Amino acid sequence: MPKLIATHEVDDVAHWLSSPKRAEVFGSVAKDICTFVDPSNPNRVGLSMEVGDMDAFQAIMTSDAGAAAMKYDGVRPETLVVLVAS
Repeated sequence: MPKLIATHEVDDVAHWLSSPKRAEVFGSVAKDICTFVDPSNPNRVGLSMEVGDMDAFQAIMTSDAGAAAMKYDGVRPETLVVLVAS
């Protein structure tokens, strides 16, 4: 099961941290989801997660539900970087 790290900027860190959208959207394809906040950049956050099915993960990332979750969470999509453990 690959481990991923995703970083991006958000409009409101407190809102992003308290959002239920991560579990709603990624719960079917990921486990052990952890959140991170960059102490030197108040709008940069990150996630780590273990993904069981990378194709399903990519489908969610490009779906309308994925886009709606990012919008709800205040994610700035142009700043998104996803890294896969090798």
